[in-house]
Amino acid sequence: MVLGFNHNIRYRGELFHVQTEDSGVANPHIITLLYRGGTILASAKTGYADILTTQQLELVVESIMKEQHKEMMRRLKNGEFDARIFPEGVPGAAAEVNRPAAAPPAASPAPQEAPEQPAPARPPQQASPAPPPPTVPPASPAHRSLDEVILDYLITGEDK
Repeated sequence: MVLGFNHNIRYRGELFHVQTEDSGVANPHIITLLYRGGTILASAKTGYADILTTQQLELVVESIMKEQHKEMMRRLKNGEFDARIFPEGVPGAAAEVNRPAAAPPAASPAPQEAPEQPAPARPPQQASPAPPPPTVPPASPAHRSLDEVILDYLITGEDK
């Protein structure tokens, strides 16, 4: 029996726990669970009864466990569970801004009497152009949280 893996990871401001364990050769399967606040959100199970006679079985099982554990973290990070986790909408997601269309210029009422002296000519009013939407710079390594850096490293094994 191979010892399991446990990681607490922060995703979109929430804390999640990923746990992977081996049930041993008497019950040869590997289970990975994704928790949030004690509630299981997702699970993955892989049986390995067909490889029990493999040499260095513990190393093979450990390799399968690591990959299954990383895959669960990848699935979380890629947003696969977002609809289940955040049924009210993903926190921090940019809301689409609905800007009202520019109002047409108001029509001036028709004069009832001709004025005695003409008013000075005014230049026509122009609607000021709408300011450009704010741009959000892409996340750079310097702007990522430690949790994001660790999660990327656990999933890919690369330091980004």
